Amino acid sequence: MAGDDYWHAPFGGSFSANFTVASDYSYAGISQTQLGPAFQAGLDYTSADLGLGLPASLYVGVWGTNVAFPNTGNDIELTISGGARLRAFANRLTVDLGYVRYAYPGVDAAFGYDYGELSATVGYNFGFASVNARLRYSPDSFANSGPSWNKRALVNVPLPFLTLADTVTFATYATVGNVWVEKFLTYGIPGNDYWYWQFGLTATVKSFALSLAYTGTSIDPEGCGNTAYCSGRFFVSLTKTF
Repeated sequence: MAGDDYWHAPFGGSFSANFTVASDYSYAGISQTQLGPAFQAGLDYTSADLGLGLPASLYVGVWGTNVAFPNTGNDIELTISGGARLRAFANRLTVDLGYVRYAYPGVDAAFGYDYGELSATVGYNFGFASVNARLRYSPDSFANSGPSWNKRALVNVPLPFLTLADTVTFATYATVGNVWVEKFLTYGIPGNDYWYWQFGLTATVKSFALSLAYTGTSIDPEGCGNTAYCSGRFFVSLTKTF
């Protein structure tokens, strides 16, 4: 989020918020809305510098979206996250250690949908491109499916040679990742692991970001409940930050 979009908050920290409308919501390449639209909002708090010799801060956030699962229909997903972020080399290097909790209010607890993940991310901004690698681990993942690992790499490249106006900037990005789950049938996939990917183009105008992206997985329709929820597809999203 742009620095001038932050709200000043207690203890020298800052708040920021975001709202997104998207044609589909995917997690690790699998549609969570049965290919339907998603309406999402988030609120984040970042503390002031902790004064540890290197720029470091704490953060906490909450984010929500609509979802639609075959067993439960239309529901809400709430994601609560918190952690610590360390920066070095003129803020080019970022190390993020955190915890993420996924909750589905109103869904019968017997489904076991609520779960948590430990998260570690390392990123570096080279100027011409930024890259990061993220690792997440859950001791008992979605639907009581046991331990899981989610590994993902991302590269983001600004495109300064694309110009429409002084206030419009463009960037392209690509991600590739792998999910491994112990009880894969309970999780809803045909094997212990699968690959997922996404690449797209984003146009940013002040506090608005419009993205066109393509996402998909290595799971065929038969392994995805005879649906296209895991298949390659385009989606669009519009995000406003505050």
